[in-house]
Amino acid sequence: MIEKHKSKNGLRVVLENVPAVRSVTIGIWVLTGSRNETEKNNGISHFLEHMFFKGTKTRSAQDIAEAFDSIGGQVNAFTSKEYTCYYAKVIDTHKDLALEILADMFFNSAFDEEEMEREKKVVYEEIKMYEDTPDDIVHDLLATASYGTHPLGYPILGTEEHLRSFKPQSLRDYMREAYNPENVVVSVAGNVDSAFIDKVDGYFGSYESNHQPSSLIKPQFLTNKLERHKDTEQAHLCLGYDGLQTGHEQIYSLIIMNNVLGGSMSSRLFQDIREKQGLAYSVFSYHSSFLDNGMLTIYAGTGKDQLPQLRKTIDSTVEKLIQDGITDKELKNNKEQLKGNLLLGLESTNSRMSRNGKNELLLGRHRTMDHMIQEIDAVDHESIRNVIDIVFEKPSSSALIAPSGEPM
Repeated sequence: MIEKHKSKNGLRVVLENVPAVRSVTIGIWVLTGSRNETEKNNGISHFLEHMFFKGTKTRSAQDIAEAFDSIGGQVNAFTSKEYTCYYAKVIDTHKDLALEILADMFFNSAFDEEEMEREKKVVYEEIKMYEDTPDDIVHDLLATASYGTHPLGYPILGTEEHLRSFKPQSLRDYMREAYNPENVVVSVAGNVDSAFIDKVDGYFGSYESNHQPSSLIKPQFLTNKLERHKDTEQAHLCLGYDGLQTGHEQIYSLIIMNNVLGGSMSSRLFQDIREKQGLAYSVFSYHSSFLDNGMLTIYAGTGKDQLPQLRKTIDSTVEKLIQDGITDKELKNNKEQLKGNLLLGLESTNSRMSRNGKNELLLGRHRTMDHMIQEIDAVDHESIRNVIDIVFEKPSSSALIAPSGEPM
C-alpha cells in the first residue's frame, strides 16, 4: 500500500512499506530537466545535479562519498528531459542517515567556485565521451529533427559553451525557480513504516519558493531529416514517429505494439534485420512519453554500403505492421512479457521507489498492480489498431550519422 502526504509547502511524500526486504531506497524527484531550460542555460539541470555531490556547508565531496561507502549504501542521480532524481539505497538501519545526507545535499550544497570549475572539466569529458558514441548522439539529433528549437530538442548535457557561462549564482537562481516545493516529490520504498514520513516532512516540508511552476508549451512534432558526417565505421540511423503522452489511456497498447515491432529479441525488426539478413548487430525500437506528447523511435546501425537495404527493410517491416496489425500469438506473448516485467519490478525497492516517484510527480495518481494487470489484459486487436493509426499517421522524422553522410 502506498501512503501519500502533502506538506504545508506543497511538497509531496509517497511511501511504500515492503517489510519482506532489508533495504530502503529514498528518491528526491524534481519536475525539471532540459525541457525547462532556455537556449542560453541549456545543460544547467544536469550540471546542478553534478554539483549536489561536490560538497555542502559541512561536508566535502569526499565526506559525502565516504558516508555512503561506510554504510554499504549507494547514492546517485540522473537528469532527463522533464525531471531530475537524486536517490540513495541503504540497509534499513541506515535510512535516517541517508535521508539526512540527501537533505544536506539538497539544501546546503556549497556551489564552491573552484569546485565548479573542476566539475565543468568532468562534464566536458562527459560531453566528449558522448560525442565519441554515435549510437547515442544520433538520438539527440533525432530530438532536434523532431522538435526543432523547442526545448525538448535540447541535449540534456548542454554544450561546453553553455557550461563555461555558469556561475554559483546561476545555479542558485535556477534552483530557486525550478526547485519549487510543488515541483518536488520524495519517494521512499522498502522496510520502512509511515513514521518515516514525519522525518521527511521535517527536512523538506517547510522550505519556500516565491516562484510558481512554469507552464509548458506543447511542441509541434516535425518530420525533418537531419544528417551528420562523422568518422565512424557504421552508419547510425534513427526514425521518429509521433507518440503518446505520459498517462495516456492507450499507453499499454502502445507498449505492446512497440514490443512487437522492436522491443525484444523476438520482435519483428530484430528478426527481419539481424536474424534473417544480418544487416545490423544493434536494432531496436522504444517509446518515450512526455507530459504532453511522446515519440516512438527506431534505431539501427549498419555498414554504410548496407544503409539503403536497412532503410528499405525498416520501411517494409513498419508497413506490414500498419497493414496487418499483430497476430494473436504476438498479442498474448507480449501481454505476458509486460506483466512479467511489472511483477519482477516488485522485487526491487529501486523499482518501487522510481515507479511511485514518477507516478506522483507526473500523474499525481497511483494504480494497484491488479489494476495495471487488468488494463494490460484489456488490450485487444482493436486498441492495437488504434495506436498504430495514431503513431504512423504522419511520416517519420529521421536522423543519420554516417562516415560519408550517406543519404537516407
